[in-house]
Amino acid sequence: MAPRHQPARQPAPRARRRSPRLVAVLSAAAVALSGGLVAGGVLAPASAATTTGWADWEPLDGGPGSWSTSVAPLAGGFPGSQMSSDSRGGGVAVISGATTWLSAGTPVGQRYGSSRDEQYLNLRPRVDSSTGASTTTYTFDRPTPASGWTFVLGDIDADQVQVSATGADGRLLTATELGYQGGFNYCAPGLAGKPSCTGVTTDVPSWDSTTRTLTGNAAAIDTSGSAGWFEPSAPVSTLTLTFTRRAGFPVYQTWFAALARDVSGVVSDVTPGAEGPLKGATLTLLGPAGETLATSFSGPDGSYSFEGFTATDGYQVELDAPDGSIATSPVRLPADLSTTDASAVDFTVRDIIPAAVSGTVRDSDGLPLGGVTVTVDGPGGPQTVVTLSDGSYLVDSVPVGDHVVTVTAPDGYTALTPPLTFTVPPDSQTPVTDQDFVLQAAPEVSLSGAVTASGTAVPGALVTATGPGGATLQTLTALDGGYSFGDLAPGAWSVTVDPPAGYVVLGAGTREETVGGTDVTDVDFALAALGAVSGQVTDEAGTPLAGVDLRVDGPEGPGTLTTDASGAYALDELAPGTYTVSVVPPEGYTVAGPESVTVTVTAAGEVYADQSFVLAAVPTPEPTTTEPTAPPTAGPTTEPSGGPGDPGTGAPTTAPGALPPGGTGTGGDGGRLPTTGSDPAAPLAVAALLLVVGVGTLAVRRRGAAGR
Repeated sequence: MAPRHQPARQPAPRARRRSPRLVAVLSAAAVALSGGLVAGGVLAPASAATTTGWADWEPLDGGPGSWSTSVAPLAGGFPGSQMSSDSRGGGVAVISGATTWLSAGTPVGQRYGSSRDEQYLNLRPRVDSSTGASTTTYTFDRPTPASGWTFVLGDIDADQVQVSATGADGRLLTATELGYQGGFNYCAPGLAGKPSCTGVTTDVPSWDSTTRTLTGNAAAIDTSGSAGWFEPSAPVSTLTLTFTRRAGFPVYQTWFAALARDVSGVVSDVTPGAEGPLKGATLTLLGPAGETLATSFSGPDGSYSFEGFTATDGYQVELDAPDGSIATSPVRLPADLSTTDASAVDFTVRDIIPAAVSGTVRDSDGLPLGGVTVTVDGPGGPQTVVTLSDGSYLVDSVPVGDHVVTVTAPDGYTALTPPLTFTVPPDSQTPVTDQDFVLQAAPEVSLSGAVTASGTAVPGALVTATGPGGATLQTLTALDGGYSFGDLAPGAWSVTVDPPAGYVVLGAGTREETVGGTDVTDVDFALAALGAVSGQVTDEAGTPLAGVDLRVDGPEGPGTLTTDASGAYALDELAPGTYTVSVVPPEGYTVAGPESVTVTVTAAGEVYADQSFVLAAVPTPEPTTTEPTAPPTAGPTTEPSGGPGDPGTGAPTTAPGALPPGGTGTGGDGGRLPTTGSDPAAPLAVAALLLVVGVGTLAVRRRGAAGR
């Protein structure tokens, strides 16, 4: 019966947990190992079933700002990966899944089963601010399959996650290729098999395909169970998650899982008179990219199998017939595991009939080239075969006569060996060998560089290259900040960097480069981290003051801020430069202490907190009472006299230059009296006014008396 496959490479042993469903399948396999052997020591085939593998994580290494770990392959054919993150500490860990899990009742659980007791990863932002996003990157050992696996982001509430991935060719995958499947709440009431958390069915994150961002509830409130899941539809080389705090102190969770299925078939001998199963044929399982995943051998009944490989399309099984035999079916057959097991990948072979023609196809470095088409043309018409993984090919039943052997160079190669000729003599059974070809790979010119901030690598920055004819390529910088575009057409290329959240470009954000016959290197960009300044305005008692204006002077010119209800102010996303914040006291207040603060933001992106101001209320002055003043006198202070000099005139009894009583009245100046230095008309007018008032008052009194 079918023997188990042998992996192409043997990783170092490590303890690995399996999902309950996968454990059941492996237990069945163990029974087969212990009691299912048939004659000849070949294993009986295990029953086919879809299995699920959830991610196993190594313990975290490093510390806050620099975490790393590795993730084991999820299933056969799925690559392992290395993770790095600049998340802050506190709650960051690989979690066992014993208290929080994705139940079988969730959308992802309906497809991949429950994740109970399966590991997941808790991470946080780099710092607890809107500009302190953390960047987490998974770098796979080789591109992932194009389907059959998922990643889930959980506890998305008071935060948001931008999802970016690069494909096998280094380009940035589209939102469609990321394969967002929807949001759900794994704590929702009534959900079968859920953990003991309490959530709301409608509390699910929203997905913006334009920015590839998964955002929690609109109020940015800390809740439970909000999650979203993805099934990529293209191979993934790197996966980057940029996690940003919106409020509070959030964490987010990450799960990985894959479906696994089996490939099996039968190898049959169709040699006339010897038809039946063929034992001992070598079969190789190739991945979607042509990589060797595992080998197996046909058993006495001709059967073989490869078990537990990621449920995707693009696999191929390659047959290497035993010595003396040649395949009559194609030597490579496709195997599609995307919806079910591939259980009928069958081959046929027959004995070789001389004369046979054989050879190899290699590159200019001597490495074998599999999958290359070779044609032998002569009497009876052309015969076409495809080279095996070791570069070899074989054509038997070549008739007598002259023949020409040609090779069809695949894309990216040119043939260095011209067509070969040979002759098969009459009655010859001698094989024709050494019909070998050498192909040369076309030169691949690349363009590469790095993105840094203050000399530190910046992973996850989007780099776009636009070349001749408008060809556009995109990629994300790796963990070391580096990026590369390969196999570029010659000509002018424009390279642009789009900084990730929390950074700004220093200097030119676009560089013009010319691609020729050699690699273009050191196309580097410098970024600066954005800074922030914040504080509070209070009175002398420490009470927050809302609505207070502050003036900000910086590289972009002046601006204003206003304190909120808690007296706080904040200025985020500050490019490098010097900033001065000055408080403008409202009416009734004065500044008690410094009226301004000046900070300098460098490319390191400093965050200045507690840049606060204190205002003092201006004292209200006490009201004052003014004593009334006496009215002015209406005339000279001396009483008028009725003396003989001028009876009844009101003139002073004595005045400078006046004659004494009994005088003649002539005066020393010929009879004119000297004045006192003031105009006599003023006192006369006042006297007249008083007389009128007095007469009026008397008349009123008399009228009042007459009316009584």
